Amino acid sequence: MLDMPQRPPLAPSLADQPRYTATAQVLHWLTALLVLAVLPLAWVAVSLPRDSAWKGYVFTMHKSVGITIFAIVAVRILWRAFNPAPPEVYVPRTLTVLGRINHWLLYAIFLAMPVSGYLLSAAAGNVTQYFYLFPIPALPKDEALSSVARQIHLAGQFAVYALVALHVLATAWHVAIRRDGLLGRMLPRQDV
Repeated sequence: MLDMPQRPPLAPSLADQPRYTATAQVLHWLTALLVLAVLPLAWVAVSLPRDSAWKGYVFTMHKSVGITIFAIVAVRILWRAFNPAPPEVYVPRTLTVLGRINHWLLYAIFLAMPVSGYLLSAAAGNVTQYFYLFPIPALPKDEALSSVARQIHLAGQFAVYALVALHVLATAWHVAIRRDGLLGRMLPRQDV
């Protein structure tokens, strides 16, 4: 007789999962949406011809979304300092540590990218308009600083791709393979 593989255990009840606060959840999903917006804006901006009437507008939107991500991540870090992450009840310690490393690296890159983006533009003498609401001033021209910031910004995009992909794939793994209810920690409570 053939041995049938054991059915994986059912996911723990989401009601049993310690959850992030509603504020942490909103900040997380807002960051995710903005990251999904900032990347295509960058891709479109750099692919437009230099003389395109849209190029400046798309770059302004890219920069504005990037600055917004910076502000939200700064708020997230402050929030997290006073509201620690809930314990991961059904996750082995090694996976918890790896997840936390990924989260802190995401925070770091989401702070570094707007800073390097601002420096590459501002040190080139450009004033950035924040959603055309108000200007963020330029710095004194410094081609060396602008060039270094550009290299950091261009290299940083690959860190963004890698860390976001790792975060999404790990979440999918927890949902589809481990079925440990980890995603529920970042979702509103479902009382059914």
